[in-house]
Amino acid sequence: MRRWLAWTAVLAGAALMLLPFWCMLVFATHGRAEIFQAPPPLWFGDGLAGNLAILRERLPFWRNVGMSLYVATLTTALALLLCAMAGYAFAVYRFRGQRPLFVLVVVSMMLPPYLAMVPTYLVLDALHWIDAPRALWLPGAASAFGVYLMRHYIAHALPRSLLEAARLDGCGEWRIFWSIALPQCRPALGALGLIVFVGSWNNFVAPLVVMRSMEHYTLPLALRTLQAQLDTQWGALLAGSAIAALPLLLLFAVASRQLMAGFAAGISGEE
Repeated sequence: MRRWLAWTAVLAGAALMLLPFWCMLVFATHGRAEIFQAPPPLWFGDGLAGNLAILRERLPFWRNVGMSLYVATLTTALALLLCAMAGYAFAVYRFRGQRPLFVLVVVSMMLPPYLAMVPTYLVLDALHWIDAPRALWLPGAASAFGVYLMRHYIAHALPRSLLEAARLDGCGEWRIFWSIALPQCRPALGALGLIVFVGSWNNFVAPLVVMRSMEHYTLPLALRTLQAQLDTQWGALLAGSAIAALPLLLLFAVASRQLMAGFAAGISGEE
């Protein structure tokens, strides 16, 4: 009986958590009048095509989707490369100023991200990058958390004897990094990639600050402009939100094992 009660509590909690997602998917197939009727619809309707037509009419919607994919993919790729290189350098090599530099990385993690908003804007304005896509992916190309995560993982999961054996066999440092270190860091890279992609995909403040033209808006900012209109078409807005959530759900379904393995390896290494 205790086991059945535990399963009932877990299933009830899961249903409560999934209810907003279910309502979003259902309302995305209904019009505004149907959504606000009492009781609201709980099953799918036939208004999805009309909602998508409203999105295409009021927004360059698919261009905004492409912009979000472009920014999130490029940010993730650069973050994985740069954070892996920096973490490898901090974990493997010994150089002058190593400890103060790593302390600076850790301290920067404690600063509120909005504290750097004004200096970042001034730098981007001086470079004439306002309303340019590179103003979104280049400032976030390497994060302090990513450097810390990769350094911690490499320090505990990469055997030094393996690196020394590769050096004795004549491998250069760059080949050791690409052929030996990176394949060993796949759990940490998967976890970091998922975190960076989700953060970049959902980023709202940075596009709001640096973007000016509707064609360069990312998806969260574009949907927010649709919500700010007087006759907000909630069915179209929720259809866009469902499309925005779909890549994240697919990515988490594919990379969830990497995420759990990366965090588990970090915890075990810390212990």
